[in-house]
Amino acid sequence: MKRTTFADWPCTVARTVDLIGDWWTPLVLREAYYGARRFDEFERTLGLSRNVLTQRLTRLTEEGLLQRVPYQDRPPRHEYHLTDKGRDFFPVIAAMMAWGDRWLAPEGPPIVLHHNTCAHDTHAEVVCAHCREPLHHRDMSAHLGPGFPTRHRETALATGRFDDAARNP
Repeated sequence: MKRTTFADWPCTVARTVDLIGDWWTPLVLREAYYGARRFDEFERTLGLSRNVLTQRLTRLTEEGLLQRVPYQDRPPRHEYHLTDKGRDFFPVIAAMMAWGDRWLAPEGPPIVLHHNTCAHDTHAEVVCAHCREPLHHRDMSAHLGPGFPTRHRETALATGRFDDAARNP
C-alpha cells in the first residue's frame, strides 16, 4: 500500500511526519544520538532487517539529517554522521522521551539523559523562546505565518481557529 505524502502540505508537523513518520526512522536517529555510526551498529542495536535499515539510512542521508563518510577503501565502507539538520532534531526525540517516561514507563525511565555542561541528569522541557516559561496547550493560540500558502489562506481563516498575522501582528 502506497503512503500518502505530506511533503507539500502547508503544515510543518505534516512535513516532519512525512520525513520521520514510520516507526524505524526515529529509532535510527535515536541510535545516532547515542553514538552509533556504522551500519552494523545500527543493525545490531535495532535488530531490523538490512533492507529496511538501508532504506531508512538512505532517506535520512538524502534528506540531509545524516552524512555518509567513508572510513575504509577496500572494501568501501561508510559511517553515518549527524549533520546540523540531524543534530537539530535531537530536542524532538528528547521531548518524545520525556513524554514516554511520564506516560509509558511506570517503573521509571529506561534511559536517563545527562547534561554534561552542568553535570546533572535532565529531561526535555519545551519553553517559550521569549520568556522561558514552559509551554502548555492551554496557554497557546496560533495564527497563520508568512509561509502559509495564499491559495489556502481564506479557507483556513474561515475555520475560526486562526488569526491572520497580516491583520493581527
